Amino acid sequence: MSTSRWTFLSNHTHVLVCLARDPDATMRDVAEQVGITERAVQRIVGDLETAGYLSRRRAGRRNAYSLRADRPLRHPLEAGTDVRTLLSVLDPGVGPDAD
Repeated sequence: MSTSRWTFLSNHTHVLVCLARDPDATMRDVAEQVGITERAVQRIVGDLETAGYLSRRRAGRRNAYSLRADRPLRHPLEAGTDVRTLLSVLDPGVGPDAD
């Protein structure tokens, strides 16, 4: 029996789901939920921002994130599927309302 721990979804997807559920989540909160370091979350959030999937705004001393749910997924196998559709499968309470 294998002791390796793997999942079907990437950490980028996990971070995206966390921020879709709670746009005001801290990097620490997201890191704990995903099971990665805060630094890894910061790098992933940067990737998602650069690619146009997230935008960041200041909310007092913290950041809040807006999701661009209309953006298409990046891999050719998912061509024609957008973030909203993915989120609606992973978390039905989040997907339809995402912007």
